[in-house]
Amino acid sequence: MKGLKPTLLALCIAGAPPAVMAEIQRLDDSMMGDITGQAGVSIELETKIDIGRFLYFDEGALAIENISIGGAERTDFFGFNGISGSTANDRLDNIRIDIDVLADGDAAINIAPTNFAAVDFRVTTGAWYLAATNGSNEYTDLIDNFLAEGLMARGSIRIDTASDIMRFRTAFAIENMQFDVPFLGIGVRGMQITGADYDRTFPSPLDLFAEVDLYIYEGARFSNGWSSLAIDMPYFEADIGINELIVGQQSVGSIFVDNLAITDTAMRIYGH
Repeated sequence: MKGLKPTLLALCIAGAPPAVMAEIQRLDDSMMGDITGQAGVSIELETKIDIGRFLYFDEGALAIENISIGGAERTDFFGFNGISGSTANDRLDNIRIDIDVLADGDAAINIAPTNFAAVDFRVTTGAWYLAATNGSNEYTDLIDNFLAEGLMARGSIRIDTASDIMRFRTAFAIENMQFDVPFLGIGVRGMQITGADYDRTFPSPLDLFAEVDLYIYEGARFSNGWSSLAIDMPYFEADIGINELIVGQQSVGSIFVDNLAITDTAMRIYGH
């Protein structure tokens, strides 16, 4: 990755007042060793996020109302009591972020539980809708009553200086997702996402999590080779179940997708 140019750094130092320069001391080899031997920075995090409205404007607008991100206020998931720790609250907690810059310049960020337990989360929103901005007050409700509760086992981000590629990995499980799609008359209740090897008859927490591995970088479009935001996903494997599918306010049954595998997926994003 391209950082602060050496010439710019030299200009900043040259412009420092004499009083500041007097405090700058040369570092001998032993002092340099003490500095380069440090292990990076760790951040322990507790938070809760609420957003009244998110708006994206093009010619019209896309809005998402009442976004809330926090803890699930429970410690039992998928029948495993205490899998998300011993205390329940509405905050995203039990999160430690370790940040290191490696000898080759790579940035390594590891997101892991502070204690030996998964991180529980709950995400809720109000209506997602398309809205006219021409004064007609026309709108279409896309999604409403969205809720997702689940667990995150880990996450990591690595930015490689040789290739300028950011790799993002995470492991997660959704125990309960529900939402309505008003403009289609569809509702989803009790949706679950787990690892493809998770056996509901003989469940094990070691197989619970679905793995996501993304490579994110500046890459050429498929159509004409111009620049774009490139996202590649080599694989994604999961089991997906829906306890109840509602069509026209009536349940039409349940759905289970076993061993879903999405591979060799590449996406390019750009303006038009």
